[in-house]
Amino acid sequence: MTIDTINQQLDTLLMRGFKHSLEKQSLDPNFTKLNFEQRLYNLLEAEINERSNRRIKRMITQAKFKDSNAELSNITYESKRELDRSVVLSLSSNEFIKKNQNILITGATGTGKSTLAQALAKNAIYDNYSAKYYRVNTLLEEITLSRLEGAYTKLLSKISKYDILILDDFGISPLTPDRINDLFEVIEERTLNGSTIITAQLPISEWHSYLSNETIADAFMDRLIHTSHKIDLKGDSLRKLQEI
Repeated sequence: MTIDTINQQLDTLLMRGFKHSLEKQSLDPNFTKLNFEQRLYNLLEAEINERSNRRIKRMITQAKFKDSNAELSNITYESKRELDRSVVLSLSSNEFIKKNQNILITGATGTGKSTLAQALAKNAIYDNYSAKYYRVNTLLEEITLSRLEGAYTKLLSKISKYDILILDDFGISPLTPDRINDLFEVIEERTLNGSTIITAQLPISEWHSYLSNETIADAFMDRLIHTSHKIDLKGDSLRKLQEI
């Protein structure tokens, strides 16, 4: 039996990691010093790592992050931003997901709210959690379209299954009563079923009046506030600093 025959079988089984590791073993005489079990373990470990990397890449693509460079390792902790490194480190453990807790990130435009939210979500993907990014207005437009197509229930069910849902740019523009209700239904559906990260220029103290409908606003805030980590970013716009 030739190595080409084995490679053909590995291609059929889509075992790319195993195949590449086997090729490496065949070219490196140091592997002959290992016993059969050790060589087999290395081959299987390579396949596991390959599959994990493919899964992570697929989940990041499906999350549709708008910032491909959003990584916790790229977050800056300048004192004027008032971003506590220990808070981010604590959140990076992903315990907040296991506890179905939310994260509310506020701050002026350009202070890095969206980047931080996406970095936390991407970090969770590395830990085998699913995530999805939406600008609030985009999500509400998608919901409106799904109602017209008779697919609203299916969409709501899909959204509720993500371990992390990012709702970016909350409070940017006024919402109609129907859209306020749609947004509440998304939050309600995810209560105890996942974590939601919301970014907003609007201070949390003004969210209730922004929602206008007192009954829904009370319920909306109740679902979010009591199970949330709050981060209020300060400082100058990072976009302006990058242009200097």
